[in-house]
Amino acid sequence: MLAPLLLLWPMSVALTWLVAQNIAHKPYDRELASMARVLAKQVAVRRTDTGAAVAEFTLPARAAEVLHTDEDDVYYQVLGLRGELLSGDRQLPLPLDEERPPVGELRFRDATMDRDDVRVAYVWVQPAGAADGVALVQVAETLGKRSRLATEIIKGVILPQFVILPVAVLLVWFALARGIAPLNELQQRIRRRDSNDLSPIDEREAPEEVSPLVRAINDLLARLDQSIATQKHFLADAAHQLKTPLAGLRTQAELAQREIDAGQREPLALKKSLQQIAHSSQSAAHMVNQLLAMARAENQEQQAQRQPVNLARLATETVRDFVPRAMEKRIDLGYEGPETGRQASHGPRALVNGNPLLLRELIRNLVDNALQYTPEGGTVTVRLIEDPFGQVVVLQVEDSGPGIPPAERDAVFRPFYRTLGTNVDGSGLGLAIVSEIATQHGAQIQLEDANLRPRHGLSDHAGAPFGPGARFTLRFPALPPAATGPLPVAP
Repeated sequence: MLAPLLLLWPMSVALTWLVAQNIAHKPYDRELASMARVLAKQVAVRRTDTGAAVAEFTLPARAAEVLHTDEDDVYYQVLGLRGELLSGDRQLPLPLDEERPPVGELRFRDATMDRDDVRVAYVWVQPAGAADGVALVQVAETLGKRSRLATEIIKGVILPQFVILPVAVLLVWFALARGIAPLNELQQRIRRRDSNDLSPIDEREAPEEVSPLVRAINDLLARLDQSIATQKHFLADAAHQLKTPLAGLRTQAELAQREIDAGQREPLALKKSLQQIAHSSQSAAHMVNQLLAMARAENQEQQAQRQPVNLARLATETVRDFVPRAMEKRIDLGYEGPETGRQASHGPRALVNGNPLLLRELIRNLVDNALQYTPEGGTVTVRLIEDPFGQVVVLQVEDSGPGIPPAERDAVFRPFYRTLGTNVDGSGLGLAIVSEIATQHGAQIQLEDANLRPRHGLSDHAGAPFGPGARFTLRFPALPPAATGPLPVAP
């Protein structure tokens, strides 16, 4: 508050000076105008022997007293009908032609007389009997009295401000200090908080003006508390899930070491232990990869890297990568949807706006989940359906596995949730990753039974019939053709 006050003070001084000048001119201008009118009344006309009109001027004693002053120099000038000097000072400058007012109208102007600034009152007079001529009467006065009056006005206004300004600063300081005292107290209470204390701030103890800010901070604290709780739960589950394969690795390694120390060098026993070690390490590696995929899906920088992505190309490449694994389990893995080869370069395009790495991870997790739960001889199909109206792109992954009960279909998208009654190894993160990526890309997920019939009446290796299977349907917002360019965009 002090800075604007100090800035406004010189502006106030300048404005006061201008007002004081105007105030000081008015009374002295009235006095100068009275002198000019008195002198104008003394101009008369007489006729010569030839009949010509001649102006005359007589300065009475009273008029001389009016012109006399002890403070400023006063000059006057009276010119006749033909511009001849009748009385007064010849050096007094004449008014310009454009400054000539009508006869009898008194005007003021500023001029210079003997290097002194003067204020001039002048009037053009037409005496009685002078039909074709006018006389000029001018009275000038130096500006000493005016300057002194203006200075006195300035002193009368500015000097009190030297007292008022510090008092105003002190009052403002005191008022602001009292006003922000509750805010300072709130600041200290927040600073004294422990870093683990995310409880809401008491709004009743906060100033009314900052109540919306306190409510916003409380909302942020609540969301932060929920986020930290979710992360702690996730880390606890991750540690628990990693504990099992790591414990298996250690147990099998110790068992193999004891067998070697006992002199048992049977290849089959060592091979079995090594197989268990390989299986446990594979489970741990899969778990770590899934955790990294989950972290990548939640990364804000990954979310910001959006571009046109061809889902058909991603789907075909992912299916191609999983073909060897499907052949090991004798599973019919196939793709149905738009072609992505050269012959289809000008055909329909399943384009969405998204992150290609995340979308590839989504499809890989869906296919991996389907292959894990589909028994030998089953069917897994990746299908891409384009909306004829260009509104959505539909991605389906269906299998002929045991299916998911309706009561558990919402729970399977939670991290580390595993459907009961299945003997399939997994981390429980695949569908959680799918849900996170789909949410970031504005896609809707629908889970239902596939109801596929096994080929040639096959059943799984245990002799149990095939289950209803599962069909995951994701609807992505389609990218308008005008925003994609003439050619398909590579992921």
